[in-house]
Amino acid sequence: MIKPFFKSTDKNFYLLQGDSMEVLPQFEHKFDMVFADPPYFLSNGGLSIQSGKIVSVNKGKWDKSEGFEYINNFNRQWLSLVRDKMKDNATIWISGTLHNIFSIGQILTELDFKILNVITWEKNNPPPNFSCRFFTHSTEQIIWARKKEKVPHYYNYPLMKQLNGDKQMKDVWKLPAIARWEKSQGKHPTQKPLSVLTRLILASTQPGAWILDPFAGSSTTGIAANLANRRFLGIDKEEEFLFMSKNRKLEIENEKTAQLYREKLNGFNDKKELSLFLAEEPKIEYKSELKF
Repeated sequence: MIKPFFKSTDKNFYLLQGDSMEVLPQFEHKFDMVFADPPYFLSNGGLSIQSGKIVSVNKGKWDKSEGFEYINNFNRQWLSLVRDKMKDNATIWISGTLHNIFSIGQILTELDFKILNVITWEKNNPPPNFSCRFFTHSTEQIIWARKKEKVPHYYNYPLMKQLNGDKQMKDVWKLPAIARWEKSQGKHPTQKPLSVLTRLILASTQPGAWILDPFAGSSTTGIAANLANRRFLGIDKEEEFLFMSKNRKLEIENEKTAQLYREKLNGFNDKKELSLFLAEEPKIEYKSELKF
């Protein structure tokens, strides 16, 4: 039996410690959505610039590439395990850069996922190009795919149109990187902004949906999910980041803090829009609970 590293009192936020390859086969639960931010394999000893200072691009041993075949095998293994935990109408979002996104697209097709979009997230404040020998990297890609070719997925088209000036939302999103207030409990080296995660969660899930993140990090996925009245299970190896995730959840259990964070999110027409939308969403009761 698996013992959660952390289970919130509202039972909407769970953390498991371990390697997803080993943990996922140990429980039975089907999720409505998956967000995955797997290793980009770009820790190659290079340099970058952050806040005007020269820094290493290395994130850790988990992010070091061991060759094309290794990357493909890694992506095939975790995607196969995650696919087994998805409902038939579920969708998956996977973020990446040129270092891993082509492999992921290939493996998704191989495993019979249907790719719906490749979102290009254009950062408002990317780090400058240190070498001045090529164009500045200012984007990341987020692949959106559904589990089955012929099983329809959920997409909140009206809301996405509303957020885009009453025009169809395009597959290029201009949103800033993480803000200082998002690092109140510390910073993960590959932390994603809440604004990006909130948008994709609202686009592809309904209230009460269960969301899985097999590479949880500091659990931005879970914080965005709970702020949007969705439920979350995150898996990560590192105790440091699991404690960070736990503290981030405890922080938003204060409703005033949660409301403040909703108002600070980018990508909305005004600071009250998200709260008004959530208040008007139909309440859908999911009977399934996480059991280990």
